[in-house]
Amino acid sequence: MGLFNKKRRSDLPLFWKEYEALFQKKPTENLQEVRFVVLDTETTGFDYAKDRILSIGALTLQNTKISVADSFSAYLEQEIHSEKTVKIHGIRKEGRNDTIPEEEALQSFLTFLGNAVIIAHHALFDIHMINAALDRLDLPDLKNQYLDTSTLYKKTRLRSNLLQQQENYTLDELADKFNISKKDRHTALGDAYITAIAFLKILAKLREKREVTLKWLLK
Repeated sequence: MGLFNKKRRSDLPLFWKEYEALFQKKPTENLQEVRFVVLDTETTGFDYAKDRILSIGALTLQNTKISVADSFSAYLEQEIHSEKTVKIHGIRKEGRNDTIPEEEALQSFLTFLGNAVIIAHHALFDIHMINAALDRLDLPDLKNQYLDTSTLYKKTRLRSNLLQQQENYTLDELADKFNISKKDRHTALGDAYITAIAFLKILAKLREKREVTLKWLLK
């Protein structure tokens, strides 16, 4: 059971059935073969029940290569907007971006996502926001496994009783630490790209210390 109590539609749409069927196949254990989808959402706020997704950005990462050509971007039609978050992401209700209905955006996103492993910064927020949107359509939660770059970055830090670990690292902090350009910061696709580069930098640091497997990353 996910964050919300599902009503469980008896007439699940075809796009959901096709998405769900992809998970019947046993996933690969070879890290080089795993398809990752690096995800970011821009939202009206941080309340899963009240706030809404305004934009979804995602791109494919496989065999340590970021595929910008294999990407997804959508702006969603929403009645709910917030002036506070407009100052961050600049997405206004009457903006210049072409928007599509939430259900259409989710359908297209699930088709793009497939059974990939999700990578996101503070991943549970993006996943819960998408699950909340699915809940409004009486659909089940996402089935994908996920990795959080904030959590993974902590695995690269020295562990010592003399050093206090931060609870969380912002995407800005990771971008600064790894000298990643923040030119497109606070756009969904731009943040997904920054997250993808940060993940590759983290992966390289982890591999300096040990053999890295998908199973270990997912722990």
